[in-house]
Amino acid sequence: MTTVRISDDAAALACGADAVAAAFAKAGCMVERVSSWGMHWLEPLAEIEGQGFGPLTAEDVASVLAGTSEKAIGTIAEHPFIARQQRFTFARAGKTRPLSLDDYAANGGWAGLKRARELGPEATIAEVTNSGLRGRGGAGFPAGIKWTTVANAPGPVKYIVCNADEGDSATFADRMVMEGDPFMLIEGLAIAGHAVGAGKGYIYVRSEYPHAITKLQSAIALAVPYIAPFEVEVRVGAGSYVCGEETSLLNSLEGKRGEVRAKPPLPALEGLFGKPTVVNNVLTLAAVPFILANGAQAYSDVGFGRSRGTMPIQLAGNIKHGGLYEVGFGITLGELVNDIGGGTATGRPVRAVQVGGPLGAFHPPADFPLPFDYEAFAAADGLIGHAGLTVFDESADMSAQARFAMSFCAAESCGKCTPCRIGSTRGVELIDRIRARAGRAADKVETLPQMHNARKAPRSLAEDVTLLEDLCETMKFGSLCALGGFTPYPVLSALKHWPEDFGVGTPAQEAAE
Repeated sequence: MTTVRISDDAAALACGADAVAAAFAKAGCMVERVSSWGMHWLEPLAEIEGQGFGPLTAEDVASVLAGTSEKAIGTIAEHPFIARQQRFTFARAGKTRPLSLDDYAANGGWAGLKRARELGPEATIAEVTNSGLRGRGGAGFPAGIKWTTVANAPGPVKYIVCNADEGDSATFADRMVMEGDPFMLIEGLAIAGHAVGAGKGYIYVRSEYPHAITKLQSAIALAVPYIAPFEVEVRVGAGSYVCGEETSLLNSLEGKRGEVRAKPPLPALEGLFGKPTVVNNVLTLAAVPFILANGAQAYSDVGFGRSRGTMPIQLAGNIKHGGLYEVGFGITLGELVNDIGGGTATGRPVRAVQVGGPLGAFHPPADFPLPFDYEAFAAADGLIGHAGLTVFDESADMSAQARFAMSFCAAESCGKCTPCRIGSTRGVELIDRIRARAGRAADKVETLPQMHNARKAPRSLAEDVTLLEDLCETMKFGSLCALGGFTPYPVLSALKHWPEDFGVGTPAQEAAE
């Protein structure tokens, strides 16, 4: 009997994987539902004896089984998109059934937890520290320092909290881990708990991830004999973007309104329920089993500068080959977009690439030599964030994208601090005014006269642009958390690299001035 392996990843399901699987089963094949390879542009992707076929529909099944399919892609493991990767976190992707303990153990599962227990807590933290692992949630803070702080904090009760509130546009690596390899995340939590002396861990997942929630709950029940006495519980968030910030997340976990806490105290000292708490995101904790199983050196040998190990990079937007690509830090932005991603899906030239989610900076093709590294992007007034890339072709209106960033912040702000709450609303109005001057559609033109009430004469375009820049500086340095603090990044980068989309430097502006 022919065995066909098809992903049950949410992206594959959205593309019709269930119908394809049913067609293969009806044709007499044994169908196994596995994790995703991460080649989302080929979903639904079927694997038969290592050979890949995709993207498929139910009507393609007959030709696949007859050996006449035009959708054959060759050996999946040898496909250029897969073969060029360095897969540490996603080593089992596409190869294992998500809820099979046998598959997980046969492919290196639980080896990291076993070694951690042999080493003891102090040596386990030393391995994580020596690996150079930094938080993959955006800040890039060294994981070993955070673990050490919690381990040394007084008190018998401590917690591990996994931030799985993956809300950035163009990001889906957390979801792929939770749906495709949930035992790895659970093992990472258990290792962290062993290292710092925590007896319980929470996974905070956004409600928009029903498949991940179901997989995690099933996997936790199956994993109890392996992780006991450590306990893991899934908590479901309501979809607030600001709850991706660690203190807002902790408030939400406690049943409070999801709003930012002032620091200090740091969560490592006073976190969940006032107890010392490790807060790491999914990719950080998912990297830990590899580090403990293979040693710190194996991880730190890969990378660039202070950014060690690999990063699962997510390619999305107007791109030909959208999917997940795990590789060591140091690959350039241009390689990711053109060589790996294949350029734009429309075939038009790339105009901009937003890196780091909806609050990440826009980078022009001139930035393509940038190495994928925390410090390199910071020096270019950008951020890696959760490593999501959104590609735009030449048809994109960058002033509209800047407006979206401000309106997104206005909608998602928790409202605790004035720069974020008020600044984002005034920013939307100001960008609308600038866009209207440039002859571009403003979504709320009716607000423009209100901005003249305190002035006898209207401001010039140059004055409005200066005011926008000043407002961004205030938000950047005055906001309590990264939501307000990072909103200026897309706005200022769009204004810097594409001033013509704001009417700056155009004949119309010169005539008006």
